[in-house]
Amino acid sequence: MASKRSSGGRFFSSIKSSLSSIAKIPISKSVSSHETIEVISPDGDSVDAAVEATKGKWKPDERESLWKLAKKYLGADIISLDYTPISYLEPTTNISRMGELLEYSHLLDQADVCEDPYLRMVYASSWALSVYFALSRPTKPFNPVIGETFEMVNHDGITYIGEQVSHYPPIDAAHGENEHFIHDITSNLRTKLLGNSLDIYPSTRTRITLKRDGVVLDADPPHIRANNLIFGRLWVSLSGELTLTNMSTGDYTVLKFQPSGWFGGSRCQVDGFVYNAAKEPKMLMTGKWSKSMSYQPCDREGKPLEETELKEVWRVADLPEKDKYQFTYFTHKLNSFATAPRKMLASDSRLRPDRCALEKGDLSKVSREKTSIEARQRNEQKRREANGDKFTPRWFDLTDEVKSTPWGDVRAYRYNGKYDEHRAAVNSSTDKDVDIQPTEFNPWQYGISK
Repeated sequence: MASKRSSGGRFFSSIKSSLSSIAKIPISKSVSSHETIEVISPDGDSVDAAVEATKGKWKPDERESLWKLAKKYLGADIISLDYTPISYLEPTTNISRMGELLEYSHLLDQADVCEDPYLRMVYASSWALSVYFALSRPTKPFNPVIGETFEMVNHDGITYIGEQVSHYPPIDAAHGENEHFIHDITSNLRTKLLGNSLDIYPSTRTRITLKRDGVVLDADPPHIRANNLIFGRLWVSLSGELTLTNMSTGDYTVLKFQPSGWFGGSRCQVDGFVYNAAKEPKMLMTGKWSKSMSYQPCDREGKPLEETELKEVWRVADLPEKDKYQFTYFTHKLNSFATAPRKMLASDSRLRPDRCALEKGDLSKVSREKTSIEARQRNEQKRREANGDKFTPRWFDLTDEVKSTPWGDVRAYRYNGKYDEHRAAVNSSTDKDVDIQPTEFNPWQYGISK
């Protein structure tokens, strides 16, 4: 247990001292043989960049070939590129990864039942922060095809459906709901390849509705960067701010991600406050997005209140040891049928043959199946155009609402309620086949076309 007021005192002392340590940023230095490449040490130390560049998964000849490929796309948004080296991929999809946002959904349950409006924001903000532990893995999910879905049940009473609603630009929408909250998200990620790093701009519209009082929360995420894609150890950093706004009362939270190296050993540090509508701090929050988050009541100056203590509100769950993809137990659970409903949709990401092949380690099959899926998607598009059809999402409707983000506007999709009707029909069915899961991936509007 942390000590009382002194805990917050150390917190503010560290903030003050960090401002005089701006020079202690991670090393960012050109590699001698590739003058345009920057290698950034994840430890923020003074190791020579040329030495750091030799670390990581790639052999010298692989680095050279990847660098030649990367140079073709410098400055480009590469999220929709069909070609991605298999070594960068993990056996998930963007839609199933969105399901990982709800791993710590119990925090939203607590926010819903909480009587204190500022502690409610602490719970909800801690949930919003928790998602970055899962999203920070330095591997890339498979790009979904249009109409691909992901379903989840058997986790905190949540019913979840995600769908790729647009392929160009790639937009995913998801809806998750239990007795305490409704989670709606429209995600239109954008990227920019900078050579040895990749900037990821999370242009998303995220809304949480807490059911008891009808409180609506709106989240704005921070900037993400994948460092050392080719040279050096691949790692992910977050910068800027995470904000969560109570649209009903005007209360809000601002959590600032400290650049790695500013605090020496305090990589992944996050600090901030819950404010009331009058912009007065009510709760200080501090922690690491890779480990835990704590809070403490504070006065109008942001100083901890007397006779209060720093309390932990969220901590990363135990992790599998030496996991190949740095998956959590929850990620493995999502990939399995343990969280799949009865008679799940044949368009579900779990059934993708390329994803399944990667999960089993059959790398040659990954390439074949991935190529096949991409070819089928192109054939589907040609047939749709030939028939004069326009793809219409099955579970979500496009709205007129536009969410402005620092990285562009996002037009929101709204859950249309049809999945609830579908799931109710399946669950009430007495057909003997209802408990037999589909085995062949089929998101195609015109059936399975080769």
